[in-house]
Amino acid sequence: MKAKKKILNDFGGIMFSTDPSFVYESDQEVDQTPLAANQQDLRVTLDRKNRGGKGVTLVTGFIGSTEELEVLGKMLKSKCGVGGAAKDGEILIQGDFRDKVLLLLQKEGYKVKKSGG
Repeated sequence: MKAKKKILNDFGGIMFSTDPSFVYESDQEVDQTPLAANQQDLRVTLDRKNRGGKGVTLVTGFIGSTEELEVLGKMLKSKCGVGGAAKDGEILIQGDFRDKVLLLLQKEGYKVKKSGG
């Protein structure tokens, strides 16, 4: 897996230091303890923005490790029989499969809501 590209906001506004021994200390600890399936509130939407008019089913609100996200995304893609991706805490399923994804996630024990039109 590729390392995330650092942007200016990641450094807390520090742009340049003339001290050759300067080491930036990160005080931000991201604690994403995995929640049980019944404690997670997932949202299922249909997204068409920046996709050339093609619709994708978007699942957001997942809290957990990227490995768990990949496993859940793979299960949804295989059950729907389509492609997609799982990245940045979101699962993309190609096509309009909102109802099917909603039922599959409910069977897995997640609290799921349909949002958007």
